[in-house]
Amino acid sequence: MSDLIDADAPLALAPHGTNAIGRMLGLIGDEWNLLIIQQALMGATRYSQFMARLPISNSVLTNRLRILVSDGMLTRREHASTRSRTEYLVTARSRSLWPALLSIWEWERNWVAEHRSTLPSMHHHLCGQSFAPVLRCDSCHAPAEHCDVTLSLGPSGAWERSAPAAATRRRSESDGGGRGAGMFPETMSVLGNRWAAALLLAAFLGSSRFTDFQSQLGAPPSLLAERLQTFCGIGVFATSPAERSGPERAAYLLTDKGRAFFPVLVAAVQWAQWWFQAPEGPALLLHHRGCQAPFTGELACDQCAQRLTGAHVGIATSAE
Repeated sequence: MSDLIDADAPLALAPHGTNAIGRMLGLIGDEWNLLIIQQALMGATRYSQFMARLPISNSVLTNRLRILVSDGMLTRREHASTRSRTEYLVTARSRSLWPALLSIWEWERNWVAEHRSTLPSMHHHLCGQSFAPVLRCDSCHAPAEHCDVTLSLGPSGAWERSAPAAATRRRSESDGGGRGAGMFPETMSVLGNRWAAALLLAAFLGSSRFTDFQSQLGAPPSLLAERLQTFCGIGVFATSPAERSGPERAAYLLTDKGRAFFPVLVAAVQWAQWWFQAPEGPALLLHHRGCQAPFTGELACDQCAQRLTGAHVGIATSAE
């Protein structure tokens, strides 16, 4: 028996409703969802396996598995012989999330101090080397950093349509574990909150002043100030003093750490815009300055320059 969810075909969104970014934030803007999908991609299929691998409570795991099944990220299969053999299997929709998960892993490993020694490197099975993923243009294969790609809001990209499609929040003590138990603590400071994700996207779109962020996003001033303080605190933003006073007294600029999040943003948005398609068109448009073509990013191995695939990527062991 399996749930009848067509997770192999893109979902057509309702006109003028939540866009692809909102659907993305509703799913992967929750650390438990990310961790469950990660473990599923690494081979976990049984409820007991997820419980053994994650510091998660029964109620939270049950809730998240239900959500992931209903959104086509997992499919539930019950064996006729015994209900205890229920399995949660990855779908095409969740399997294709691996570039975002790999980019998150790399960002946390390089930019989050507590993970520099705890997260192992990744192993590319084709060349046999530990590697770092490189974002590049799939048309011309040139490496692409944030300055090489122009971003603009698309036909469905209104900020009010980018609110998460579910009530998600960053995992807290009440979810059965603290910050240290998670694999993506600072990623959730960026993706685990609607306003935080919108703020980062606005920064990549060129905004830097408090009043610009407020007028574009429509965020409450106190909430926006709190998010800006958080971004500065974790080193994603830095302030640049100006001679003006009041709200314009400083510019909030992306740091090297903030700019390094660009591959995560690209991978997450591309995944969302493929699987959740608004009738008006995409929420975000990307264009590659180098080859003057619409930009679609792909990940390549920095050791052999081959295009990475999820099947050929694994965790490096100490022997490697």
